[in-house]
Amino acid sequence: MKYFTLIITLISINSNQKTDKLNGRYNYLIEDNNFYIQKDKISFNDSVFVFDNKYMPKGKISYGNIVLLENFINADLIISISKDQIKKDTILFYMHDKKSSSANYLDEVVGKGKLIKIK
Repeated sequence: MKYFTLIITLISINSNQKTDKLNGRYNYLIEDNNFYIQKDKISFNDSVFVFDNKYMPKGKISYGNIVLLENFINADLIISISKDQIKKDTILFYMHDKKSSSANYLDEVVGKGKLIKIK
């Protein structure tokens, strides 16, 4: 009987947990002079993302304290998203250049934008 209760408890805990992963389709907007300009649409699926533009390569997503999108528009551009943002329909992000002169390229922001979920 103890084991039955334990199994039921574990199943209910697992079914109540939500994944903290990016999934779905988003409009990709870049801020330029305090205006947001839509550039493309992006589809996310757990650890991979792909642009609607067929010529863009697939990118990978690294999950940690900060969510990083790598292999974005060019190989030197990294997108960072605060982990608490990925549950929202509008996600704010920052762009970083890997070839930055600072010691940690994530400390230097070269641009910002938004991802807006398409429903």
